[in-house]
Amino acid sequence: METYKAKSVIVGRKKGGDEDFKPCFICLFNGNEPHKTGEVPFEILDYEKVHKVHIKGLDISYLLPGNDLVINDLESINVIVDGPHISLEGKQAQ
Repeated sequence: METYKAKSVIVGRKKGGDEDFKPCFICLFNGNEPHKTGEVPFEILDYEKVHKVHIKGLDISYLLPGNDLVINDLESINVIVDGPHISLEGKQAQ
């Protein structure tokens, strides 16, 4: 498990992969709504063979144009990689 101090993250699927496993990314940002502000991520986590991403106990937004997920108002986020599965847990400001 890795813990990151980030205000928001964008989770998305990259092109490629096969029927069961796809590459994905998690971009970490210092501000909210990075898809609106054009902010550059301070870190990008890349994963090549992912089957499923679990998001536990966090409010998320689904961006239809890009098929990405945005999680805002974070204090921190935990990224847990277990084989082809990734779990995201964290603390959000209320």
